[in-house]
Amino acid sequence: MSVSPSSSAQAAREAVAARLRDIRLDAGLTGRGLAMRCGWSEAKTSRIENARTPPSDADLRAWCQACGAPDQIPDLIAASRNAESLYVEWRRLQRTGLRRLQESYVPLYERTRKFRVYCSTVIPGVLQTREYAAALLGSITQFHGAPDDVAAAVDARLARSRIVHEGGRHFALLVEEAVLRYQIGDAETMAGQLGHLLAIMALPSVSLGVIPFSAGARRLWTLETFSLYDSGQAFVELLTAQVTITAPSEMAMYERAFSQMSRLAVYGPEARALIGAAAASLG
Repeated sequence: MSVSPSSSAQAAREAVAARLRDIRLDAGLTGRGLAMRCGWSEAKTSRIENARTPPSDADLRAWCQACGAPDQIPDLIAASRNAESLYVEWRRLQRTGLRRLQESYVPLYERTRKFRVYCSTVIPGVLQTREYAAALLGSITQFHGAPDDVAAAVDARLARSRIVHEGGRHFALLVEEAVLRYQIGDAETMAGQLGHLLAIMALPSVSLGVIPFSAGARRLWTLETFSLYDSGQAFVELLTAQVTITAPSEMAMYERAFSQMSRLAVYGPEARALIGAAAASLG
């Protein structure tokens, strides 16, 4: 298993590995001695203790039993599963289709009061029309080879997106101007999506900024899509996986990036003009 690009995930794995090493040392066992009791190679013990190989639930049970620390098993299993949840491949998240994945975000959305989203490739999910979402989720399903439940997934995404119209929340959304030009679906789909952006900008809870091509020399390059939920959690979308950010130092870095991107963006009439120009270019 490759090391996660998220230091949050790797730090969580290393914390589990350190606890396992302490348990072994407290039991007075060498790496070889533990391996013999568990019935595996000494190299496996080393890989687990150095966070190169994530232990399975069975590995954790065997480790703790061998060290006379069965009371540690539940906490270690929970900590290990949490570490693995910070970096999850899309093929795992989408193995039963996209509907359940869309629905899985609902509790997070319901408890979040401040949403900050930066998108460099597509329109943010909470602002997507049915036709745009169908075209996008259809492409994702085909590319990743996920079960085809696009229609149900679109329904789930739109149901989740109604939260934009509810009170008590603020949505600060940033898109690169290129996002307005990337055609997802046919021209009619894009025209409808751009028109929807113009309409939804009137909501008092929504702040939509567009980072124009004319922003000039940029100190911060175009980044991967990321979403900040209040100040405690972020999702980063990679081609192959979703990374969950929780470490304060990483959260601070993404918040700083969002702040810098916000200063590059235009809002109100200027943003409307860019959206209108993109719509006009569809012919």
